[in-house]
Amino acid sequence: MAKSPDKTPPHDDELERATLGSLLFDKEAYAAVVRNNLKPEDFYSRAHQRIFIAIGDLDARGLRPDIQTVIQELKHKGKLDESGGAAYISSLTSIIPSGANIDYYIESVLDLSLRRSLLYVASGIGVKAYDESRKSPEILEEVEKDVFELRDKRQALSYNRINEVMFRTIDKINDAYLTKKVITGIPTGFSKLDEMTSGFQESDFIIIGARPSVGKTALALNMAANIAINNNIPTAFFSLEMSDVALAHRLISTEAMIDSNKLRSGFFGNSEFRKILDVSGKISDAPFYIVDMPNMKMTDIRSQARRLCAQENIKIIFIDYLGLISHDNKNMPRYDLVSDISRSLKSLARELKIPVVVLAQLNRENERQGHQPTLANLRDSGSIEQDADLVIFLHKKQIKKSKKDETDDEPLPHSGNYTTEMIVAKQRNGPIGIIDIELLPKYLKFIPIEKEHKTQLN
Repeated sequence: MAKSPDKTPPHDDELERATLGSLLFDKEAYAAVVRNNLKPEDFYSRAHQRIFIAIGDLDARGLRPDIQTVIQELKHKGKLDESGGAAYISSLTSIIPSGANIDYYIESVLDLSLRRSLLYVASGIGVKAYDESRKSPEILEEVEKDVFELRDKRQALSYNRINEVMFRTIDKINDAYLTKKVITGIPTGFSKLDEMTSGFQESDFIIIGARPSVGKTALALNMAANIAINNNIPTAFFSLEMSDVALAHRLISTEAMIDSNKLRSGFFGNSEFRKILDVSGKISDAPFYIVDMPNMKMTDIRSQARRLCAQENIKIIFIDYLGLISHDNKNMPRYDLVSDISRSLKSLARELKIPVVVLAQLNRENERQGHQPTLANLRDSGSIEQDADLVIFLHKKQIKKSKKDETDDEPLPHSGNYTTEMIVAKQRNGPIGIIDIELLPKYLKFIPIEKEHKTQLN
């Protein structure tokens, strides 16, 4: 029969004493505290917490923490007796020969501290689970958040010396010099856009905005297909509007270059059917993941995104689209609600260190006058404009009609190819400008137009 675990939280009094002893013994040892992000609460013993705080206060004032200065510091604060007394503090240096193993001691103390924190979170799960006033997805999101905060807490150094930053920066510049790579991020499949942006960069919050029926979803799916199918980069597509089967239908039409109406009706020949099967096999082998969940909340998106990154090593996420993301607080004004969602998406990109590409609808203001969209056309909140690192608009420029439709006042869905402007309206770290692309409506596919694009610097 397995032995039941000790009810005392994980800790090691000797390791805590060795850590404190090293800090008192070696004047250089306190650098390891900063390096490993050791906090007072990482000590189990309250007495040890007080001694550690006294050492930190002395160091902050530029004084050398040793046995006598720490005793005087604690006496001045009226905490000497609560810290074990002068004799106990004097004994701390007697258990170590030197401060050489300070990193080992600190890492061990941190590991035990993390275990105690995990037990605390685990005990809280039971309390939350019994609370019938709360919904299960809300509890799960809170638990995930607690666990991720524990992970982040264990990250060393929340700051870096400029010389360390410069070393990594020069290393990247040197790599670029040696390789001469134009694309340093994730390639979209649109060469002119990739030249302007160097690809979609990690931690970037990217907006693709347009009026309805201009091709937001088609463009995003084209990009996602290029990334996952042609470049074998793990990609996730969150669809709040279309089913996973509808998206797969579009993928087949786009990649096989077969009229989407034919796919729906079944009016295609044997050669086209073989092409469909070949393309379907190619798509099936790609690291492409579709999350099909209507009425998705930010809590759902964060949870699924974290899981996909952890389990499938996802490198980029597309979300279609922002206006359909639900919020837990339905009474919040629309402006504040969208602002909160926008900030959450930006935070998610930074947390996961991957690009998060979000589709957004634009208001009608400029459409009435036929003008190009601007950042002011992003619907519901100025926060989207502020939070986004890269904003791309789609604007239908003109329509190339086939001869049989030249007399039509309005184009039929499959009557001709749409020339569309892809407008890079904002880019934090690069130029803005306009790129012409063409939509092939039969295949729901955008293709580049090989000519110079108009670029201007920010």
